[in-house]
Order: sequence, then C-alpha cells, then structure tokens
Amino acid sequence: MNSDAIDWPRKTREMHSHHFDSTIWNDFRFRPDDIVIGTYAKSGTTWMQQIVGQLIFAGAEDVNVPELSPWLDLRVPPKDVKLRAVEAQAHRRFLKTHLPVDALVFSPEAKYVYIGRDGRDVLWSMYNHHARANAEWYRALNETPGLVGDPIAPPPVSIREYFHNWLDRDGHPFWPFWENIRSWWKVRNLPNVLLVHFADLKTDMAGEIARIANFLGIEVNPDRWSAILEHCSFDYMKRNAARSAPLGGVFWDGGAETFIHKGTNGRWRDVLTRAESAKYERMANDKLGFEAAYWLAHGMRANRVNVA
Repeated sequence: MNSDAIDWPRKTREMHSHHFDSTIWNDFRFRPDDIVIGTYAKSGTTWMQQIVGQLIFAGAEDVNVPELSPWLDLRVPPKDVKLRAVEAQAHRRFLKTHLPVDALVFSPEAKYVYIGRDGRDVLWSMYNHHARANAEWYRALNETPGLVGDPIAPPPVSIREYFHNWLDRDGHPFWPFWENIRSWWKVRNLPNVLLVHFADLKTDMAGEIARIANFLGIEVNPDRWSAILEHCSFDYMKRNAARSAPLGGVFWDGGAETFIHKGTNGRWRDVLTRAESAKYERMANDKLGFEAAYWLAHGMRANRVNVA
C-alpha cells in the first residue's frame, strides 16, 4: 500500500473529562518506531501493555509497565510532567490511549495495536475497577486542577443498574463506548493498525503474541519465547500485580491484586436476563453494524469476520 495515497486519520476534536485531556497529543513528538496501544478501557489494556513490554525487553523479569507505558491522555499527572518523562525514554516507546481515533494525533509512522472485548465483559471489569476505587482515586480525578465536566461519583450497589446506566447513557460514567469501537474498526485496514481481541488472546495467547511481534517488526529470540509467554500469563501478572497496576495499586482497596482481578469473560451471563443481554446485542448491531458487532463479541478466531 502506497502511504502517499492513504487518507490518514486527522484529529477533529478534543475530549475532556474527569479522566481525559486529549490536548497532550498536540504537543507529543512522535518517533518513527513508537507503539500506541489503544482500547476503550477494561478490554485487556494492561495485558497488551505487558505483551508489548515483554516483546520489547525480550522477556525480562522486571518490566514495570505503568512506569514505562503511561496512559498519555489521562489528565494526571499534568501533561508537561508526562511529556518530559516520555521524551526522556531511550527504549522503544509504547504508550496507552483510551481515545477514539478522531481525538488523537495519528502518525503514519507509529504502530497502533487496538484490543477489543465484548462490552458486557468490559462493563463487568469496569464495575470492579470503579467499586474498589478508594478515596485517593477520587481525589486524583476530581480535585486535581483542570477538571472539565462533572466529577466522577461512586457507583451504585447494583451491577445490573450500573450496566443499564452505562448502556443507556453510552459509557456513563466514563466515556462513550460505541464511537471508540467504531473509530478503530474504521481504520482497521491501515498498514500500521492491528486489531486484537481479548477472546483470541485467551484462546491462543502464543499465536496472538507471535502475530503482534510480526506486526511490530520484533524478532523474538527462540530462547526467550518461554519467558515471554510465562510473563504474559494471567497467573504471573496476578502474582506480580504491583508491576502491572498504576502506582502499584494505591488507588484501589485491596491494592494491585484488585486491579489485576479475574481476567475472565462471561460473568454477566449469571446476572443479566436474556432480554437484557439481547438489548445490548441489538444496540451493538445498530451502533456498529453486523461485522464489527460480531468481531466485538467473538474476535477473529470465530472464523466469520475478516479484519485484514
């Protein structure tokens, strides 16, 4: 594909909230080998950061993902502090974003890995994340200067109520869900974008990591392959959660082990009624179209969606 003939994505808006300050991308200076990990949130973000970090550092034991791979558009710490830290990094950089494509400055030279997950699984993981957040989490988001929009409040006791609020108000109280998926699905055929699905990683982690390595142009030493797979396993990440959770997990009751929670899908099946689940599925088809909705629910290995 001739890059000169490609209509590359352009930034068309800013996003601000208790979490977001998208303006940081306007001042970020890309390097040709940068990697950007995109997700909606609670879709396997930390897992993908761990995978990319393990590939870059060849299966090293002490890769501190939160330090090495910051969430760039999170509005804390201040963007000047974050930009200086990222600019000082000498290794191949791998950054995290939860923005839709049209709120990013998109580099034709960087590589973008986007991981998706069924929205019901996202919601279940997000509820745990939100319900276990402590006073320090709320202080960081709501009391740091520069808040635009409403502060974030504690969740309701009922996860079913949380599900309906999130679905009926499109991502409330975090940020819009459907536009995030739709924007990344739209650019899936660009030569520097790779879509990965949480369910596919669960089904064949080794195969998916090999696919990611190939996309990133990383040649893995066969002697390091077993270490990479071990360090990307859920059991390993759970045992070493302090090196995966932001600030070692200080924002959540129960610490880092709360942040690295279960890593499983389908917990909603025991709570949602058939009608409630069907409501989500109808909305997914309406908002995304059949192909994208099917991919979001099942991944590529269901052999019915070609995202290449």
